[in-house]
Amino acid sequence: MQAVAQYTQRPASLADIPAAVALINRCSLEEANVIEITEAELASEWEDPEFDITTDSLTMWDGENLIGVAGVFNHDPFVHGYGWTRVHSDYAATDIQSQLLDWLEQRTSQDIAKAPSDAAVSVYHGVLSTNHELANSLQAHGYSLVRHFLRMVIELDDYTPQPVQLPEGLIIRPYDPATELPAVVTAVRDSFRDHWGFTESPFEKELKHWEEMISREPNYDPSLFFIVCDGDQIAAVAMCWKHITEDPTMGWVGTLGVCRPWRRKGLAKAMLYHAFNEFAKRGQERVGLGVDASSLTGATKVYSDVGMKSVRQFDRYQKVLRPGVELGTETVEA
Repeated sequence: MQAVAQYTQRPASLADIPAAVALINRCSLEEANVIEITEAELASEWEDPEFDITTDSLTMWDGENLIGVAGVFNHDPFVHGYGWTRVHSDYAATDIQSQLLDWLEQRTSQDIAKAPSDAAVSVYHGVLSTNHELANSLQAHGYSLVRHFLRMVIELDDYTPQPVQLPEGLIIRPYDPATELPAVVTAVRDSFRDHWGFTESPFEKELKHWEEMISREPNYDPSLFFIVCDGDQIAAVAMCWKHITEDPTMGWVGTLGVCRPWRRKGLAKAMLYHAFNEFAKRGQERVGLGVDASSLTGATKVYSDVGMKSVRQFDRYQKVLRPGVELGTETVEA
């Protein structure tokens, strides 16, 4: 394996966005034949108030050519660092990937003092299930495979609009972007407490994150955010986006959550049908979403029941940096 002494490294800057997007998309085209990200989307990530580009990113260069890039998101309570790396395929024989993984571990470790003193702290890295080379690198660095996530899709070319059936007294409606974002974020937090790996961050920080994300997201359309209401209470939410970068013909269900008191009443299925019907009216050819393959709430089965099929698998690897009490959700109480 070739050493990296002749290459330079430094934190990313916003000026690096075009080069970083080109590298990320080169990798995604080689892996899955898709364009993964736009310059606007990467700018949104790197300009997130909770992401410090000077400390949370790393780039590696061969002269003026970007050959490796990495980033890590580690938010309050600072127990789960979510890292990602990309390496130019022409440099696969070097140890650049190893250097980036070392940096992810070091950067996440720097925040251990911010975590609760008895909490376990881990760094995570996702990988497309067919990318065996990266999976092997992660395992060589002490990571273990802990979870599978699926991309599920339904084709709309022969889709017949389905009736949206809700329990008596419940209604589905668009959300009011002028007044309802705090209530929607509260409902999302409520419903996702039972999502594997969930950790609770301060509400104001999470609300700010949503406000910032929506303000920068080019595929945001408030008419695609749907709410199920039981009187004046939000029972479920579906936050959809017009499409995703890799496929402009695919509508995207970004967040779908049903609050605990209203589970097992068919709300998730009703909201999915509502979303499918709406995307079909708008001329989209398919609808997709991401899901935990071993969803603690049974979401994967619901998605299969409405006709969605798995088209891609992503694997999540974990390296424990400090043993302790796991603050992330691992099970759901009956």
